[in-house]
Amino acid sequence: MKVIMSRRRREKKEEPHTDETWLLPYADLLTLLLALFIVLFAASSVDAQKFQKLSQVFNGIFLGGTGPIDFQQPIENDDHSKDNPEPIEEEKQEEKEDKTPKEDEVILDLEEQKELEAIQSKINAYIQKNDFHNKFDTSLTTEGLLLTIRDNVLFQSGKAEVREEDKKTAKELAVLLEMEPPRNIIISGHTDNVPIKNAQFQSNWELSVMRAVNFMKILLEDRNLDPKWFSAKGYGEFQPIGNNATEAGRAKNRRVEVLILPRIKNGEE
Repeated sequence: MKVIMSRRRREKKEEPHTDETWLLPYADLLTLLLALFIVLFAASSVDAQKFQKLSQVFNGIFLGGTGPIDFQQPIENDDHSKDNPEPIEEEKQEEKEDKTPKEDEVILDLEEQKELEAIQSKINAYIQKNDFHNKFDTSLTTEGLLLTIRDNVLFQSGKAEVREEDKKTAKELAVLLEMEPPRNIIISGHTDNVPIKNAQFQSNWELSVMRAVNFMKILLEDRNLDPKWFSAKGYGEFQPIGNNATEAGRAKNRRVEVLILPRIKNGEE
């Protein structure tokens, strides 16, 4: 009787075992759903690379993988353009149209450089003829052809009027600036950092501006030059090319510059 009671008590204590057989068909269902979504996704854009990746996915799922979650190599869509080929064609066409002007610009730049070099050669020949090597200088910059004139070639110290004996030099330079077609030309005045304050000028700004304007007026006495292509600026002491701590540096900074711009910057063809 005791043995029978103890067996019954053991049977009551044992809990029923949970049936987990449903997990297998559930996992199979997830695998099939994943395969279906992959096929639908791949069908939207067909190419050789995606077929290869699709094959890898199926191999991983059905042959080598342990389940859909363990597979870590998603299909990458490297070229979104293949899902929508028409916009890409338009983009390629736009790129071709964008490249055409840029290539033309390079050709124009080369032609313009040759033309500016020809003008520079004319000015350098004038400098050589008049032995102005220590007073004039020319250089091709990213902005155009730059002619630098030391201030003592044209002006007295602290004065803005071109000296009578130097007006001839200014007029000879004007002839060298006759170009066909014409170009924009900027005349700029520069000073050293020594303060100036007299009855005529209150600052180096005013002195530099008036030197540029007065020099430009002498150039424009040449009737072959059109004033609409000319402009004048004054930078005072704020664009030095030499060391203002030395006399030689200050002498370099006292200058007038003539910048001949490329025609492509003027909108001329």
